Amino acid sequence: MPRPIILTRADFETAFDTLQGAPLTLAVLDLDHFKTLNDSLGHAEGDRVLRGVERLLSGSLPTGSVIGRIGGDEYAAILPETAAETALILLDEVIKHFHIHRDPQWPRGLGLSVGLAARPAHASTYDDLKRAADEAMIRAKREGRGRACIYVESKMVLKSNYYPKSQLERLAKLSGALGRTEASLLREALDDLIEKNRGEL
Repeated sequence: MPRPIILTRADFETAFDTLQGAPLTLAVLDLDHFKTLNDSLGHAEGDRVLRGVERLLSGSLPTGSVIGRIGGDEYAAILPETAAETALILLDEVIKHFHIHRDPQWPRGLGLSVGLAARPAHASTYDDLKRAADEAMIRAKREGRGRACIYVESKMVLKSNYYPKSQLERLAKLSGALGRTEASLLREALDDLIEKNRGEL
């Protein structure tokens, strides 16, 4: 199958518009400490790194993905019909591959930070989705770089709980059977619980 080509920023945004509201995840990728590489090894080596990132993205992301270079060392990818959690696994593999196969002469901190935002979960328009993915990417850098993060709305609170293994196994099976993420099923169950007990609120 032909691999995705790397689009310009304008063509990338046009490609997004043609998807007309379809579910997708937008990934924004930025090279960590790229300026350090350019300053120490020169722009020719910087260009070589960028070409390598483009080959990695084009060769690693699923057929049907759309990839664009939207800034100097910033790339973006559209993954149609892909949940943010699935995209997180895909991009985490890309990040690890880049790290494992890095050139020893490159600066120690050179890596990829990625932010992810999904439609319709996080936003609908390109501008709003890009803003959310950018925010997630900034969080990835803040949390140590060389990682991928999914956008978390400020009004959302992360909670950790422990569940019996048998429940988690049944949840995973149901997730596969319905083609939905485990997180979305848990949110639906919580919504149903609140609705059922609305009189108590």
